[in-house]
Order: sequence, then C-alpha cells, then structure tokens
Amino acid sequence: MIIVMAVALAAVLAGHRLLPELGGLTPVLESLLPWLGAAVPLLVIGALLTRSWRTVAAALLPALVWGVMFGPALLRTAPGGQSDLSVATLNVGVTNADSGRAVRALAGGRDLFAAQELTPGGPAAEELGRHFPHRVQVSTIGLWSRFPIIEHRAVDIGLEWTRALRAVVKTPGGNVTVYVMHLASARPGETAQRDSTLTHARRLIDADKSENLLLLGDLNTATTDRKLSGLVPPLSDAHLEAGTGFGFTWPASFPVTRPDHILYRGLTATGADVEPAAGSDHRAAVASLRL
Repeated sequence: MIIVMAVALAAVLAGHRLLPELGGLTPVLESLLPWLGAAVPLLVIGALLTRSWRTVAAALLPALVWGVMFGPALLRTAPGGQSDLSVATLNVGVTNADSGRAVRALAGGRDLFAAQELTPGGPAAEELGRHFPHRVQVSTIGLWSRFPIIEHRAVDIGLEWTRALRAVVKTPGGNVTVYVMHLASARPGETAQRDSTLTHARRLIDADKSENLLLLGDLNTATTDRKLSGLVPPLSDAHLEAGTGFGFTWPASFPVTRPDHILYRGLTATGADVEPAAGSDHRAAVASLRL
C-alpha cells in the first residue's frame, strides 16, 4: 500500500498538468501543490516501520520529485545589485477598516504601489495619496507612483465592471507600461470566468509593444496553477526569479498559495518578498527591479 501511495504521489506531482479538470478540483490541487510534500515524511516513517528497503526506496521517490520541483525555490537567493524601481501590490480588502494603516506600512521607499479592492475615497486611497504625488484610480483598483503618469486608461478583461487599467509611468530610466489587474475569482468547479479574464490579459500583453512592462495585481491564479502559463511566459515572475521560498500571500493568517503577482518583461528582478498588511486577508507582494 505504501508503495502504491508513494508512486501515485510522485505521479501527481510530476504529471499534474496532464490531469483532467476533474470537476474543477484540479486548480485547487495545483494551487496547493507544494503542500503535497507534507505527505512524504508520513510515507517514509510508514516505510521504515515495514523494514523493507524496497518500500523505503519507493517512499523516497516523491521526496525526490518534490525536491526537483520545489527545492530551487527554497535554495534561491536574490540576485541583488542596483535597482531602479521598488514596487508593491496589495489586495487591501474591501471590508478592511485598517487599510490605511496597511498601505502606510508598505508605502515607504516604494516607487509604484498597485492596490485592489479599493473603496472610492476610502482610507487606503487617502493614505496612499499622502505618500505619492501621482495616481490613477479606476473603480476598485489603482496605481500610485513617485514618478509622473503620462498616460492611463481602463482596460477590458471581460468583466461587467472595470477591474484593470493601463498606465505609462515616466521614470528616470525610461517609460514603463504598468498594468494593474484584479482578475475574476476562482473556486472549486467555478473557474471559467477566471480563465476568461486570464485570456483577456494575455491578449492585452501580446498586443502591447511596450519594451518595459509590468503586470501587478491579484490574478486569483496560483504560481503552480497551469493556467498561469498563459502569462508566464511571455512575462517573467519576479518572485520566481528573485524571491526566496514560495512567496505565499493568501490567506494572510496562514498563507498557503500565491494569487498576487508581480510579472514583467524588459526589466530584471533584483529582489522579491512578501510583507504583512494589517487587516487584509492578503499579504503584499513586493519586488525591486532594474531597467
């Protein structure tokens, strides 16, 4: 039995992208994929109790697969070096009475700050206005900048209300096109709308010829979800390139997955991390980048 379970676990880890949708359960499985490694110690202990080296060897197979898949994330160190932009993105939480305090703690030293689930004129927007001279806010999303925003407009991601914008920021190193997006939610068996907004996002990125481009926001898609491959590549993921660990951002009390992302092209990530945000059910994704 242990051998069968070990082989099955290794197969799921290595071949999860080959699994069918399974009634919408596969996206949940992929979102929690790194946590499947928690079963490995149990399998190894059970195998040792059998005193069968064959069983122990089988139990170590998923450990090997997990190590190959996720070991680099645990061993990776930030490349460091000069950076030109410090950016953050946070789903502040529409019911978060402490959203002002949350963004205040994160805004210091940032050049760009993307926020989702804003309330018009709410504490988060008001507080960010004290820290940044330039801003654009559309519905429940916004971008605050230390540098001039020379263009901005709402963009369509296939929802009935606006949850995405495009802005061009004039930085000392050159113009940077910034998208802020809050894609549709994904729940077990209910991912069609999320998948549609991902498709819209990819079309926007493909059509945009900007050399330097950032995509910031709550994409409601985990790093390990196969659907994110529609955006990464062609974009790079700041945390995968320059962060340490898994960078989980949700839920804030005990993060188990990463729906919040800093994606880019034409830049180089020099560091990436996750920071707490008072009152929000998300943690903030932050990164430094070089033009």
